[in-house]
Amino acid sequence: MSENKKGKYYTHVEPKLSLVECWARDGLIDEQIAKNLGIAYSTFKDYKKKHPAFSEALKKGKEVVDFEVENALLKRALGYKYNEITQEPVEVGEGITMLKTTKIVTKQVAPDTTAQIFWLKNRRPDKWRDRPKAETDEANGMLEDLIKGLKQDE
Repeated sequence: MSENKKGKYYTHVEPKLSLVECWARDGLIDEQIAKNLGIAYSTFKDYKKKHPAFSEALKKGKEVVDFEVENALLKRALGYKYNEITQEPVEVGEGITMLKTTKIVTKQVAPDTTAQIFWLKNRRPDKWRDRPKAETDEANGMLEDLIKGLKQDE
């Protein structure tokens, strides 16, 4: 295939696969990435199906962000410590100042209950759903019996 007979994928997308990965990692949604590539969103979806390298670049970029968010959520759920550093300007010569660390304080961020609930409901739904499965099944059974009884009374 000659250079000018190649499709738009080969001219507009393939040379930018590393950019596509970066855009996905930066949190851009598919529609924004399509716009950055100069292609229609319908074409974008078509390329994802037809070109494994393209869909892999998107997947790889999004995985990185997903891991970062997951780690941040876990950190927030468990709580953490950090150092707060106070610095003040100190003159070291004629008109020359530098920042000097004057105090380092270790601070504690308490575990976040909302983050814990979100984590547990998604990671351990068998134990942390709002209604345990047995209760839901029992309620559904009672509802079915009630409906059957109403139908028989008609």
